[in-house]
Amino acid sequence: MSDTKSRIEVVDSLRGFAIMGILLLHSIEHFNFYVFPKNESQPDWLNQLDTIVWDSLFFLFGGKGYAIFALLFGFTFSLMYAKQKLKGIDFGARFAWRMVLLACFAFVNGMFFPGEVLLLYSIIGFVLILVRNLPDKWLLLIAILLLSQPIEWFHYVRHLLDENYLVPDYNLGEYWQMLKKGQLSNSLGELITMNTLYGHKVGLLWALNVGRMVQSAGLFVFGFWLGNKKLFSASSESIAFWKKLLLFSIVAFSVFYLVEMNFDFFSKKEVVRKSLLRAVNMYKNLAFTLVLVAGFVLLFQKEAIKKVLQKLSFLGRMSLTAYVTQSIMGGFVFYNYGLGLGPHIKHSLSFVVGIVLFVFQYQLCKFWIQKYKQGPLEKLWHKLTWIKF
Repeated sequence: MSDTKSRIEVVDSLRGFAIMGILLLHSIEHFNFYVFPKNESQPDWLNQLDTIVWDSLFFLFGGKGYAIFALLFGFTFSLMYAKQKLKGIDFGARFAWRMVLLACFAFVNGMFFPGEVLLLYSIIGFVLILVRNLPDKWLLLIAILLLSQPIEWFHYVRHLLDENYLVPDYNLGEYWQMLKKGQLSNSLGELITMNTLYGHKVGLLWALNVGRMVQSAGLFVFGFWLGNKKLFSASSESIAFWKKLLLFSIVAFSVFYLVEMNFDFFSKKEVVRKSLLRAVNMYKNLAFTLVLVAGFVLLFQKEAIKKVLQKLSFLGRMSLTAYVTQSIMGGFVFYNYGLGLGPHIKHSLSFVVGIVLFVFQYQLCKFWIQKYKQGPLEKLWHKLTWIKF
């Protein structure tokens, strides 16, 4: 098996793993519909199980599924950019058009799920255009700079210079209430209206507020660098890289986890918690994301495990379609315009529902890929990307 084929398989499978994680996590969150039955309505053992399920899934996938998605977004750009460069074509303008198309998909997706990430990606995707011609060493430096959470450090330094400085408050609570109003409504039209008016706004402001926006930009550039260095190949150099990264990430995660758990020892000031503690949380999530990615790539080299992991490639090969359809399915299952399960089941039962949705989506993607080789939205995106102007 060639390195190229192996590289594509591992990336498709890893992307499928991210899609699975996002779906399962969104399911216990009821797709951002935070209405749950009271603990008093359930036996104690189920409440305890709910806590375990919630904590475990957030530990595994909270902030990590989307991070893997972002990393592979940059990697895909590297493949497309390199292919066009060989033809003597600058991919910058065409990629900008591709981001405009992605924003269109985002607006459709956002009608059904007020937490979608495609609009964010379509905006920060322009970072890749800006850095596309830079040497690899500069790409890595820029990625590290963005991943260092410079905005949070800015807030912290401002506080040191001015004790009266406060981290900006975007007052997202009002927007969340309007979104909840749409989710509680029995009208699909009202849901779409509320999601369209407030969903993207609250999503972008939330991403900026918690550091997700800058981190995603950094992961885009890091993924671009990984692609340029061909580090998803099965070469001995690549395997050595992932082993070193795995060890480094485990140590980094352990350090940041301990710092976060004991942050009161360093400071109890609210402004510090809203700056440095947020940065530490993002460092911790990033480190664990890299543990997952490096571990996945290394496990993929083991034939027995590879046979299991590569089944996820059906989802990965049509990740855009899978992401949008899970938004529609999840909303229908949990919101009141559809089955309305959200207010009636908590985390454990929601997890079971998520597994059912995943199995259904997996079978659908498997059937589609085996029959048509490419997802419907992927095909549409490709055709519109290369439309002649």
